[in-house]
Amino acid sequence: MHAFDVLGDPVRRRILELLADGEMTSGAVCEVIREEFGISQPGVSQHLKVLRENGFATVRPEGNRRLYAVDADPLRDVDAWLDRFRRFWTPHLDALATELARGKRARRPGGADDHPRRTP
Repeated sequence: MHAFDVLGDPVRRRILELLADGEMTSGAVCEVIREEFGISQPGVSQHLKVLRENGFATVRPEGNRRLYAVDADPLRDVDAWLDRFRRFWTPHLDALATELARGKRARRPGGADDHPRRTP
């Protein structure tokens, strides 16, 4: 299965978002996903299996629990693919960062808003 086929499913994307914050038991993942998407525990288990079999998640046993975590390797492949498209949004993000910095400077005491502008 191609990486974007795996990531194309909103349930699997949400599971990865949860796992990005750290390891979680399969039960904890199931609880959140059942609440948010209304799918059964076996359905959640199938999504975890797809993530695991396609390298997006790892699982390790701890007693009778299974702890899932993100495996970053396939995400690096996705990032490399996206790299050719960054030129479309990077200048916009850079411009936004510049405007945000200007706004912060203007709000500081002694910033641009504290001094009237002179007109020629």
